[in-house]
Amino acid sequence: MSPPPHARTPRVDLVGLRRELPEDVAAVVDRYEHHLAMERALSPHTVRAYLADVVALLVHLASGTPGDAAVEAVDLAGLRSWLAAQHAAGASRTSLARRAASARAFTAWATRAGLLPDDPGPRLAAPRPHRTLPAVLRPEQAKAVMTAAEVSAEQGDPVALRDQAVVELLYATGVRVAELCGLDLDDIDYSQRVIRVLGKGRRERTVPFGVPAERAVRRWVEQGRSALVSDRSHRALFLGARGGRLDPRTARRVVHDVVGAVPESADTGPHGLRHSAATHLLEGGADLRTVQELLGHATLATTQLYTHVTVDRLKAIHDRTHPRS
Repeated sequence: MSPPPHARTPRVDLVGLRRELPEDVAAVVDRYEHHLAMERALSPHTVRAYLADVVALLVHLASGTPGDAAVEAVDLAGLRSWLAAQHAAGASRTSLARRAASARAFTAWATRAGLLPDDPGPRLAAPRPHRTLPAVLRPEQAKAVMTAAEVSAEQGDPVALRDQAVVELLYATGVRVAELCGLDLDDIDYSQRVIRVLGKGRRERTVPFGVPAERAVRRWVEQGRSALVSDRSHRALFLGARGGRLDPRTARRVVHDVVGAVPESADTGPHGLRHSAATHLLEGGADLRTVQELLGHATLATTQLYTHVTVDRLKAIHDRTHPRS
């Protein structure tokens, strides 16, 4: 019997399981972590996700007994068995596709490192993920969100000033929330109205922003930031309530709260603002290559997803307004 669509894979203490791995297997996981973080320059979040999948795979192959785990036991049958167990536990198509990709990345590395005689990864089939985009705000809704943030900041509260600058800069630039939280004061060029962003794979890019975002960021830096500064702040642009660099989880909560204050707006977070920015750029006449560069996409295929949103919206407008639709 198939699991209900809302079922989730049980939460596993992967950190604890990693500690219990045999010393030689734990050493392999450590080497793989170094490869992901230093050689591939992946973000800490991505590294954690890859490692979680690898540890879960090794534990599964050992039938739940970490002491019996072994890297050489990773073969095609084992990979298929692991994905089947994930499916039985209720993992979605998207999750299965991601875990299959994670397993293939590990087996490819392990083969190059001489830990596997051949690579079973390319023969591992997985369901294609449903590529969906988060809800996109309409331009008037985005404007209302920015107005709501501005109204909240009118009293000069440092946190409200920060929150306004966060939502303005996210929407103005379309940067990822981790990229926003990683910004330093020196990464802003007010004269050119651009920010220097360190994106995925440590690829650096320059992204412009408009006058409203400049105004909000200046107010935060000049009037709000000093109230939160501590010895943990260093050169971070955005700070948390205790003075450390703003955490992405806090930034997500900020966006959800501000967007939620606007009636009839979609429930969305920083990723939704990123998608809204891309969609509005395309609807305003920007070409795909330009949007690709602004968003920091490695391939144009990722940026092309936004054209579907734009076309769907154009069709809806056509159906509502054209006399012969």
